[in-house]
Amino acid sequence: MNDKTPAARPLGFWMALALVMGNMIGSGVYMLPASLAPFGWNAVFGWGLTIAGSLCLAYVFASLAREMPTAGGPHGFVEAAFGHLPAFMISWSYIISILVSIAALATAGVSYLSAFAPGIGATAGAPAALAVSLLWAIILLNMRGAGAAGRFQIVTLGLKLLPLIAIVIIAAGVFADGTPPATPYVADTISMSAINATAALTLWAMLGFESACVPQDKVDRPHITIPRATMAGTLIVGVIYLVVCTAVIMLMPAETVAQSNAPFADVIAGYWGEGAALAVALFAAVSAIGALNGWILLTGEYPRSMAQKGDFPQLFGKVNARGAPVRGIVIGGILITLLVLSNYTRTMSGLFTFMALLSTSATLVLYFACAAAAVRLMLQKRLTTTPMLAVLTPLGLIYAVWTFQGAGAEANGWAFVLLVAGLPVYLLVRRQKAARSVQGGATNP
Repeated sequence: MNDKTPAARPLGFWMALALVMGNMIGSGVYMLPASLAPFGWNAVFGWGLTIAGSLCLAYVFASLAREMPTAGGPHGFVEAAFGHLPAFMISWSYIISILVSIAALATAGVSYLSAFAPGIGATAGAPAALAVSLLWAIILLNMRGAGAAGRFQIVTLGLKLLPLIAIVIIAAGVFADGTPPATPYVADTISMSAINATAALTLWAMLGFESACVPQDKVDRPHITIPRATMAGTLIVGVIYLVVCTAVIMLMPAETVAQSNAPFADVIAGYWGEGAALAVALFAAVSAIGALNGWILLTGEYPRSMAQKGDFPQLFGKVNARGAPVRGIVIGGILITLLVLSNYTRTMSGLFTFMALLSTSATLVLYFACAAAAVRLMLQKRLTTTPMLAVLTPLGLIYAVWTFQGAGAEANGWAFVLLVAGLPVYLLVRRQKAARSVQGGATNP
């Protein structure tokens, strides 16, 4: 094992963009139609607000990364504004959200693969076992380093866009002659409470716009590359989601979508036949696997960045000859495995929805804290206050608080419990840091 990260920075603009888009376009757009179906057209308005809120927060992250290229990502942003303990707690919450996201992604990948073997969904424990197998296969890939993971991300990003394009083509052909939508728009069913309920689920699909900020020291020209990749990726993905998910609502009755383990495949099966549906299911599985790859990369990189600054247990700072933080990845993999297996009795759709809401709640802690850090740094004149940043940062804060309400009591409750569970780890880290300081003082009188 080496303690030093290689000097080369393998993530250029296209890999950083692929990391952002690839982590965002994972299972969300493929699985969410089933979770959002009960809300009907309220989901479209939810998407609109989520995309707007995500762009506000993405601009905050881009601005922080531009002016603080050596901060080490979100942990460094919050530490600069509020100190060690808040920075650790939001980072702990974010690490939890990553682990939960990976569990949901592995589940989603298996859900779409079940189109080739329908018995998977009907066999108790089978989805969880297959999800764990998929997880460890991608972990082995990430042990080859950030460069290998980045190249895999670019390939899977190209493949995962194909089913989304297919849905748009079908919708354009179906509605070109004035055919009414399968789920009609009824104004009386639109309500702010229903839109709010969709907010946390739709944000799940947008999680990841901060991805380029996390491996900051492995990004080429981070002060330029990270802001560009963050904003471009968020905008492109937002437009794709809005168009594609609206098309699904129009093409299939809501009650049918709600019962589907693979909504996209089922939509295409109704228009192009089972062969095309199986192809879509395969591409959707590739999409989830690609996002799984990107999030596993962050599972190792975020704790590594903290550990090398002395803000996380030192074992997470170790890297192999390829610069991969193997110990962090493996420990994360074990925790994810336990998380998936502990929920093996849930259906694939139920497991996905629970994991998505929990991950969203945990990530919102990071989003809120980084936006608050930007406000504090601007007030202290340590961050350039542009008119755009002065407007979008408060909007991002408001959006984060609003989305917390939509996540619901169960997800927020679990997120809080997991957040508090980080306190013993923080005390351990501070003790280790104090011990190293004393040893250093004894060595250098």
